[in-house]
Amino acid sequence: MSWPYSIIYRFLYSSEKYTWSQIRILHETDKAILIYNGMRIWIPKSRIFGIRLRNNMFEIYVKEEIVG
Repeated sequence: MSWPYSIIYRFLYSSEKYTWSQIRILHETDKAILIYNGMRIWIPKSRIFGIRLRNNMFEIYVKEEIVG
């Protein structure tokens, strides 16, 4: 499979589920962020696929299995 088709395939037919999760950022380092969403979790920055501010609340786009 060539380059553009492999990316499209991964996003359309991947069995991995991603979600926007509301968080509170407690601490940040060069490689990870300590968040609070009911419990404290260190999330590597390489696992975060998006960040947005919505209604004065930070949300991150990550795999469902990471934030529970």
